[in-house]
Amino acid sequence: MGSSDPVIKKVILFDGVCNLCNHSVQFIIRHDPVGQFKFAALQSPFGQEQLRKFGIPQDALNSVILIKEGVAFQRSDAALEIARDFTGIWKGLYYTNIIPRFFRDWIYDRISKNRYRLFGKRDECMIPTPELKARFIS
Repeated sequence: MGSSDPVIKKVILFDGVCNLCNHSVQFIIRHDPVGQFKFAALQSPFGQEQLRKFGIPQDALNSVILIKEGVAFQRSDAALEIARDFTGIWKGLYYTNIIPRFFRDWIYDRISKNRYRLFGKRDECMIPTPELKARFIS
């Protein structure tokens, strides 16, 4: 899929070599049974194209980015917007948005800065299983 493909309403851009990010993607997939989210590594051509489109530095691999209906959400805002679209108890995470953004992002940034040290790093981006391949954009 590329820029000439139909509009994708919800796509999550993630650091494809980060173990924490890859586990987060797996968590989202398990809690998104209808498949409303698509995924792309920030390092992929599509991910880099989206970063350019939204004026985000192309080396900004330290944040999950949610592009939802033409708006780019970053850091804790992205995580909360993703939770907002879950069902069940996980949807309740969205309501932690009452915590001021500067504090949420401060916590997010501490985890992000140390994610490789704490959770490890892969040598290459995650390769989806054949069953999940349609949910990933390269």
